[in-house]
Amino acid sequence: MPTAILRRIVLCLFIAALAVVLRITGTEVAPVLDLIAFGAAIVAAAFLLAWAAEAAQKDISGALAIALLALIAVLPEYAVDLYYAFRSGSDPDYLHFAAANMTGSNRLLLGFGWPLVVIIALLVARRTTKRRTKGTTGTAERTTGTQVEGKAPRPRSPRSLRLDSGARMDIGFLVILGALAFAIPLMGAIPVWFGIGLILIFAAYLWRAGQSAGDEEEEFVGAAALIAEMPKSARRITVISLFVVSAAIILLSAEPFAEALVASGQSLGIDSYFLVQWLAPLASEAPEFIIAAMFALRGMGAAAIGTLIASKVNQWSLLVGSLPIAHLAGGGGLGLPLDGRQIEEFTLTATQTILGVAIILALRFHWAPALGLAALFGVQFFVTDTSGRYVLSATQAGLAIVFLILHRRDILPTLAAPFRRSDPDTDDPQPAEAAPTDPATTDPTDAGTGVATAPATADRAETRA
Repeated sequence: MPTAILRRIVLCLFIAALAVVLRITGTEVAPVLDLIAFGAAIVAAAFLLAWAAEAAQKDISGALAIALLALIAVLPEYAVDLYYAFRSGSDPDYLHFAAANMTGSNRLLLGFGWPLVVIIALLVARRTTKRRTKGTTGTAERTTGTQVEGKAPRPRSPRSLRLDSGARMDIGFLVILGALAFAIPLMGAIPVWFGIGLILIFAAYLWRAGQSAGDEEEEFVGAAALIAEMPKSARRITVISLFVVSAAIILLSAEPFAEALVASGQSLGIDSYFLVQWLAPLASEAPEFIIAAMFALRGMGAAAIGTLIASKVNQWSLLVGSLPIAHLAGGGGLGLPLDGRQIEEFTLTATQTILGVAIILALRFHWAPALGLAALFGVQFFVTDTSGRYVLSATQAGLAIVFLILHRRDILPTLAAPFRRSDPDTDDPQPAEAAPTDPATTDPTDAGTGVATAPATADRAETRA
């Protein structure tokens, strides 16, 4: 095993060791110390799980791989939320925590994760544009001995990230799930039958993703790349071991971490709901954000945002669908009831989802809407009263309608994408990434927009220059 990956694994295990010892020995400490110890263990285990799940794609492919990796990758996030839902079946005091983690992680993913990836990808593309502009200008001057400014088109920094055409299917599923999400606050509960329907949609999503999966070789970054480069036998043993160890750490830590969140809020005088909604998602989502940011830093912005879109689909289908089933298994009724605050949170989350998908319907993610999403996400921490939250929800819904009108030509193709058979011949030949654009090589329909195009296009432009 390479020393670099061994050091990272040992560091994660060292961080998780205290929580494992506390849980096995049954030692009781202050709630805040429990929160720190078990929260750190979940973060460390989530990193191990993310590395293993990504590296596993080296050996398995197709629908089975997609299903297994999707189920495994969501374990850190779901463990805490499903614990609250299960506990709420026998203890009504936990009822209002049942969906808190879901709404928090959902809004965190779109309001922070999506803009972060877009901004990083565009900054990287802008830096690459400047470097190539400087290089091509110097080459022309050495060749001709004259200034070329004004005689040759200068590459422009992109102002938007163009998504891979394959992302339309994911967006289509997210549109359907976002529309169904409005039924939850209207019903005031999540019935078991509704949850089963959402899980069936998740199964359909996995099936369609398996059909659309191509044969191209995966590209790995960071620790996953180190694991993927190992010999086959050593790699498989490492991946399986990381799966088992990380899953064990998460399962051991989920319950005490969930209890510590509530107890710490009470002891510190902080709203326990706030800690459940935001601190737990930060712990579980951290590895995913870091991996997506690494993809964006390498100029793979479309792949990074595609991963986060898929996570959003998983949250609205598998996670939300599992909550009433966990509640029933814990001794509750045939539906997970929601109080006024939960209804408000679901409304805010649903309108944010619809706004997000309306922005990217045209498979372009401009920097301005990305910053707007981040700003709206930040505003909710200052608008805490019920009426203010509903005004914010109405604002998001109104903006969504505006973007839907602007992208009206893309609505039907997006809605049809989950049901349409994939045809490689009709797909875009290149997945689009954030990269420098050249007026001589940019698609005429993108003229003047500064849309980031495929790296191959920029490379060809550089060659001609």
